[in-house]
Amino acid sequence: MTESVAALDCGSNSTRLLVVAADGRAQRREMRITRLGEGVDATGGLTLAAMARTYAVLDEYRAIMDEAGVARGLLVATSAVRDASNGWEFVDEAARRTGVAARILSGREEAAYSYAGATSDLEYDERPTTIVDVGGGSTELATSIDGELVSASLQLGCVRVTERALGAGPVDAGAVDATRRMIGRELDNAFRTAPALARVVGRTRLVGLAGTVATLAQLDAGLAHYDRSVVHHRRLSLATVLDWRDRLATETPTTRLTHPGMVPGREDVLAAGLFVLAAVMARLGASEVLSSESDILDGVAASLRGM
Repeated sequence: MTESVAALDCGSNSTRLLVVAADGRAQRREMRITRLGEGVDATGGLTLAAMARTYAVLDEYRAIMDEAGVARGLLVATSAVRDASNGWEFVDEAARRTGVAARILSGREEAAYSYAGATSDLEYDERPTTIVDVGGGSTELATSIDGELVSASLQLGCVRVTERALGAGPVDAGAVDATRRMIGRELDNAFRTAPALARVVGRTRLVGLAGTVATLAQLDAGLAHYDRSVVHHRRLSLATVLDWRDRLATETPTTRLTHPGMVPGREDVLAAGLFVLAAVMARLGASEVLSSESDILDGVAASLRGM
């Protein structure tokens, strides 16, 4: 395919764009915090305010796509839209505003696109690769065993866990206990529904995607400004995850914003994301996670270029 394409991701916490040029080069990457999933757990639907915030960003992205000469693309919507009673209403309007096809992904489809994107530029490793995508409303686990994709979608995400159990912070012991129970139940369910995941425990290369892991990588590096070359494929130990999780849990969101690397819009939900990440690492027996800036957007764009 010799045309530029665009991949758009409407997640529970952020709305993102990737424009890939005709030569396969990533031409433009954009991310805006829109909190589309705000209140979905409580009301069962997307709020008018959350949709309006997201539509405004999609209008901006359409202008960027016009500037880049993009005529073809795909918009994917994930956990918040998947769970919302008015999800299709949102998707129809999103497609109208962007002028590209739009789909609500199942958990398995989300995991497959994420796995394809995250593994596209990895160095060889004899261990099986497992991806963990900690989103706003869900967390996807995926690995390849004997050439077959094994995946599980967990009803855990930084926004969902914050709203349902942990709170924005500082957190107390009761909130931490409720969070651990919530995460533990979902992990137990994931291993029941995808028992093959047990085959990679203690012997997997774990690759972490999305805003929770990317923001942790920036905090670990002390980056005042985003630098993909520093964040992409940065190794983060379990000790680092636990240190930042426990530090942020004691702070107010305002205090969290003072740390170089904290992304505005994530200060109230990052601690919850790190509780999820740490629990996944412990369950998989992973002593470190490799941060990847290649993710679901890259997987979607690759599928478009292959059509």
